[in-house]
Amino acid sequence: MKWKIFATLVVGLGLAGCDGAPSAGPDDADETVVERKQDPAQVARGKAVYEKVCLECHGAGGKGQPGDWRILDADGHFPPPPLDDGAHAWHHPTAVLLEVIREGSLQGQGKMPAWKGKLTEQEMQDVVAYIKSLWSDEVYALWWKMERQSLEP
Repeated sequence: MKWKIFATLVVGLGLAGCDGAPSAGPDDADETVVERKQDPAQVARGKAVYEKVCLECHGAGGKGQPGDWRILDADGHFPPPPLDDGAHAWHHPTAVLLEVIREGSLQGQGKMPAWKGKLTEQEMQDVVAYIKSLWSDEVYALWWKMERQSLEP
């Protein structure tokens, strides 16, 4: 059941309508600045793990690789998207980001391997913290609003 919810979120929020550009309207972000309460040590650990296992595909600083990540490659898979403000990672709550890292790409969507059993849960959380640190304040505020909504019962 969790996998079906995950698949729906990825398909619905992921590739279909995400062009990477934040399109914030007056009602999209809170009027106040969102204070990032990220642990600098966790972000640094996440950067180290990212550079070891994620950089080759997702690029330095999460900027992706040359070419359009929204166009299927010759094998019929989507290339790895940027993880900064340039793609759709910020459209997903933390739980979904962690699930993608744990389980890999949905069958037929991409080529990301599952990192469950290869990275510890802490390493995966650290990588997500690092990815969030790449987002601009505007994007982080939009993400935070969505994250809060995803945690509501």
